[in-house]
Amino acid sequence: MVVVAFVALSVMTVAIVTDIAAHAHDRQEHRDLVAAHQKLSRSRVNLAATTYAKALTANHRDVLQASVASTMGELATAEKTLSGTNAEAFFQGVGIGTLQTCLGGVQSSYQQISAHDDNQAAQDIAAVSGACLTLAGGAGGGLVYPFDFPDPGVILVGDTYFAYATNSVAGTIQIIESTDLVHWNAAANALPSLPGWATPGATWAPAVALINGAFVLYYAANVAGPGGGEECISAATAIQPQGPFSDTSSAPLECQPSLGGSLDPSPFVDADGRTYLVWKSNGGAGPATIWSEQLDAAGTGFATNATPAQLLVPSQAWEAGVVEAPDLVTSGGRYFLVYSGNNWNSAKYAVGVSTCTGPQGPCTKPLSQPILSSGADMQGPGGESVFTDTSGSFWIAFDAFLPKAVGYPHNRDLYLRRLDLSGATPVVEQAG
Repeated sequence: MVVVAFVALSVMTVAIVTDIAAHAHDRQEHRDLVAAHQKLSRSRVNLAATTYAKALTANHRDVLQASVASTMGELATAEKTLSGTNAEAFFQGVGIGTLQTCLGGVQSSYQQISAHDDNQAAQDIAAVSGACLTLAGGAGGGLVYPFDFPDPGVILVGDTYFAYATNSVAGTIQIIESTDLVHWNAAANALPSLPGWATPGATWAPAVALINGAFVLYYAANVAGPGGGEECISAATAIQPQGPFSDTSSAPLECQPSLGGSLDPSPFVDADGRTYLVWKSNGGAGPATIWSEQLDAAGTGFATNATPAQLLVPSQAWEAGVVEAPDLVTSGGRYFLVYSGNNWNSAKYAVGVSTCTGPQGPCTKPLSQPILSSGADMQGPGGESVFTDTSGSFWIAFDAFLPKAVGYPHNRDLYLRRLDLSGATPVVEQAG
């Protein structure tokens, strides 16, 4: 009996020790997994930083390329750390190889930019778009392009969609294209050079319209030189939607220095063929204001005797004193002005709507809340533009942050959702 009890006690002791060791091993594996996950989370920040506008300077680009290379090294270490652990559960079931593919393509793209081969750089980005989209959580919320693509403007030419965005890795003005609104390919830099009055690497919020047989690109840029620095609006032209666009202006189209500068230009072609430019003044001596003014026949200047009309100022709590990124659209004889409000660098950024009697107003706000705001799949939507697809249905393009990755230096990715204009006010449909 004593021997049996001793053996039983020994077996129990061994089992307890084994169990303790197993638990300790599990805890260590868990710590390794958490560390690896943290490294991978940091890699997302590195990717976002590499795609931000300041990467356009050679010095920053070299530094950021080194950052991507460092991230790749971290990933190699993380892959070893994950050996023997439940990797399938890590990163919501996405393999580390997918992340390596995404970042590898971004790194290759930067190398091609350094070699002044923008076309190959665009191809490298397009090749890893699927992997990067998977890492971003798939097409949740309408996500279609998982790279930094702020202030998007989309047009349809024939059966191809062209989207333009604020400066980033692809150059002064980004441009991507698609035939199905799902798969997008980078098409390099739409505006290879700037006029002499503009500061390189400081361009924002492009929008394009076909006016009298030419494609006109409107964008905002900083004025260079002593006494400059304010944001102003200019226009560039091209014979095809992918450019290259050329701006030979000696001065901006619109500035409003006493109102804090002019930005966020958006063209609107009315049913009678007359064209208008809608934009925002920053504030300065007054509140942020959205304006409209008729353009000339070429769209590169304002019409004779035209005067700007004030369309909108902040008046609702959710706007927090900000109205910007205007886009005017007409449907069934009605005019809707969609716009963004609040802080672009936060989850409070959102999209509102105003109804107007015409392209120069007056406009009123029928709702006391935005028509598009943060959700489970994205945060801080804004910088929007409205366009129609090949069937004539309306869509809204906008940028937004991924959840838990809000604010600089994280990406503002490109999202698309259908827009219903049949009712009294526009309704942004849920992503299917």
